[in-house]
Amino acid sequence: MLIHLICAARPNFMKIAPLYHALKKQPWARPVIIHTGQHYDLNMSDAFFVDLGLPAPDINLDVRNGSHAKQTGRVMIAYEELLMEQRPDLVVVVGDVNSTMAATLAATKVVYPNPGHVLNPDSRYLSGSLKPDFQSRPLVAHLEAGLRSFDRTMPEELNRLVTDVLVDILWTPSRDADENLIREGIAPEKIKRVGNIMIDSLEMLRGKIENQKSYLNFGLKPGGYGVVTLHRPSNVDNPDILKSLCENLRDIGREVPLVFPVHPRTRKNMEESNLLAALESTKDLFMPEPLGYTAFMNLVFNCAFVITDSGGIQEETSYLGIPCLTVRENTERPVTITQGTNRLCHLEDLMRMAGDILREKTRKPANIEYWDGHTADRIVASICQLREGNI
Repeated sequence: MLIHLICAARPNFMKIAPLYHALKKQPWARPVIIHTGQHYDLNMSDAFFVDLGLPAPDINLDVRNGSHAKQTGRVMIAYEELLMEQRPDLVVVVGDVNSTMAATLAATKVVYPNPGHVLNPDSRYLSGSLKPDFQSRPLVAHLEAGLRSFDRTMPEELNRLVTDVLVDILWTPSRDADENLIREGIAPEKIKRVGNIMIDSLEMLRGKIENQKSYLNFGLKPGGYGVVTLHRPSNVDNPDILKSLCENLRDIGREVPLVFPVHPRTRKNMEESNLLAALESTKDLFMPEPLGYTAFMNLVFNCAFVITDSGGIQEETSYLGIPCLTVRENTERPVTITQGTNRLCHLEDLMRMAGDILREKTRKPANIEYWDGHTADRIVASICQLREGNI
């Protein structure tokens, strides 16, 4: 069974890795890693493949940067050609980047000439089963389906909505994701709750992560610093908001050391707004280039708190019991708030909330169903059911 695993950005690599390793153990599976090239900076891409034990991508579509429309169009054009050449049986898209939506559109619209006798995604769901038939296109599955921020100003939200409407199988991380899809009219038999694949990556590499001791590179001690990640356009593209963020980080940095691996987009905007030099000169505010997965996660494992606008780290900190302040108006991962350690935070509250965390000094890991390091195994089981026509 030829299975394309589509990845484009760092969170995608972390979600692909456990599934790739699980599929490689199956005699019936031939997983192929397709890197769209959406992130091509060495530290933003290649280092993650090394950390996660992944081989070099089988194919790199090399789409590079561009506007949302240009990036989406380039992926669709390049991937359609590859689909016609390789004719995969299953395409797995992950997360919510532009490449996720673009690969979904290409794979669900492609038509194979002279199809062979394999699974047919165009047959209707009858009695809860997807019947084997002559295949005219690949089946498409979305890993991490059903997440919703309910904020359509976020490009990721639009990518999630389009992807989930079109795919054949929706692998969800949590109960709230199931409920979102049901509410949107997705057929229940297409929804399979498998858990959080990010936890698989964390547990798969826990030994390496714990042995890293990255905090020593900055002269820090466990529990004696915070970690910062900021890259979303809503935070870093507006000069006034970015200036306020930088001022807040300088103020917090005077109270507790901060490690802030700076995303290329954020660094570029800081330089253009003349904010970088002042921030870099702040004592105990460390601003390295983006780190590999194990080095970064070692910092997270040993920190007092995280300030972020990212998605996956809200889940990882909840699993580990580490307080997380998410500098956003909303989150597509509300389970990290209701059952985890995540708190939404406005800029004007950042200093106060960070201070509260330092005084509380509490760590309480979340206990969320299927966040247990075995999500990839459940996905493999789901694919086996698919092959047998039992989905």
